[in-house]
Amino acid sequence: MIKFRVVTASMVKLIRCLTVVFTVLFTVMPGSSSAQARQSTENNRSWIAGDHHIHSRWSVGWDWETDPPAPIKGGDAIYPIPMNALMAQHYGLSWIVATDHGGPNHSKVNVEQAYPEFLESREVVPGVIQFWGMELDTPAAEHSSLIIPHTHDEADVLEEIERRWARRDAWPPDSTRDQLVRMIEALDHMKDLAEPPVVIVNHPGRTATGMGEYTRVTPDELRQWNNTAPEVAVGMAGAPGHQAAGIHADGSPRMEPRGSYGRFPTMGGFDQLTARVGGFWDSMLGEGRRWWITANSDSHIHWTEGGEDFWPGEYSKTYVLAEKNHADILDGIRSGRVFVTTGDLVSELWVEVSAGDVSAGIGGELTIDENSDLTVTIRFLDPDIQNAKGDNPSVNRVDLITGQIHGIQDNMGLDVNPSTRVVARFGAEDWKKEGDYRVIRTTIENVDHDMYIRVRGTNTSDLEPLTDPRGEDPWSDLWFYSNPVFVGLQ
Repeated sequence: MIKFRVVTASMVKLIRCLTVVFTVLFTVMPGSSSAQARQSTENNRSWIAGDHHIHSRWSVGWDWETDPPAPIKGGDAIYPIPMNALMAQHYGLSWIVATDHGGPNHSKVNVEQAYPEFLESREVVPGVIQFWGMELDTPAAEHSSLIIPHTHDEADVLEEIERRWARRDAWPPDSTRDQLVRMIEALDHMKDLAEPPVVIVNHPGRTATGMGEYTRVTPDELRQWNNTAPEVAVGMAGAPGHQAAGIHADGSPRMEPRGSYGRFPTMGGFDQLTARVGGFWDSMLGEGRRWWITANSDSHIHWTEGGEDFWPGEYSKTYVLAEKNHADILDGIRSGRVFVTTGDLVSELWVEVSAGDVSAGIGGELTIDENSDLTVTIRFLDPDIQNAKGDNPSVNRVDLITGQIHGIQDNMGLDVNPSTRVVARFGAEDWKKEGDYRVIRTTIENVDHDMYIRVRGTNTSDLEPLTDPRGEDPWSDLWFYSNPVFVGLQ
């Protein structure tokens, strides 16, 4: 493992050289054997992997002895932006988002220092689509990935949002920024932009003190975000970063929680707001909300250098069905054409729901006659290659999950959908091989209500994702999740 704690003036030149070397040495990337040959749709969309939550050396520390506090480059995360892009490319990612932390006057640091390095990163690692963004210090909540569309004024768009609404940007500190009304103001501003950004809640359950015991991030406020700007506030991280927190630099177990979830643990590496069947995520889907899940690295410092992180794409991937360009990737995220996986358990996941001659896939919707039968086809690619750990994990089981759509509820704090359940579990004896794919076909009969359908799978024998013990090997407990397909009656 190359160390990058010391950043020299020739870093960009080094990145250029490393790009050439990595291209020669790693023409087939770990966990991405099908990267050049994925099944495509007629509009040239294919499943491409990315990461929307990555920190660089511009997630600075602060010298609090000065007024205003002076930024300390590399004080929180240590890698240059091009290094993150290069490692993302190595681990099979096609798109990433630069999302540094804020702080006192960080909007100025971002636009004057980080953004020029970001432009260099686009130049020296052109094989990765790179979005400008930040991890917003969210008013009245914790953190959110802010993904800015690729436009000529992307730096100015982000600078204004951070300067006016980031909770910690004001100096002297302004306690009024830490109010829900300020986040609503920010969302109102964002949705009216010519090219609206996307906001994804990061580690939403990290501050929860127990199952369903929320503190900084609550169901009520997430609904208010989505009500205000449903095309901007579109979802949350299902699988948070910091998944290597339980690994010492020598590879031995460290008694720390996955995801740095020190109050209430992750479940199979996923946040409780996603992992609990019939929980918060299902309550949002049960209202018919287009509320999607993602996965990310939250990379600051690699675990081999004493940190708690994997490189972008090394462990978690967010796959988007899109053409490889900024606009369609962002449209895919906004539209829910997304599935997520850990440990390269799968590299493609297709869920098609059909009735007669109408059908829809992940993130989509179809309308049917009452009492119609639905055919559900699940097709996944379990890549026969080693992942970044050196393992070749296999899917042990796939679960089909359904829930009723009952419309918007009066209870803004709702975090349950009692109708949601696992309706079928499939093992290796239940799927067929069609070329490189495993295929499952099943029928849901006599559908008499609006509903949604989603899929998950695992390499374990656990019927439900269990709470993760401290020091757990994350590579032994892998899951993938699809976003839903919606079904409505005529």
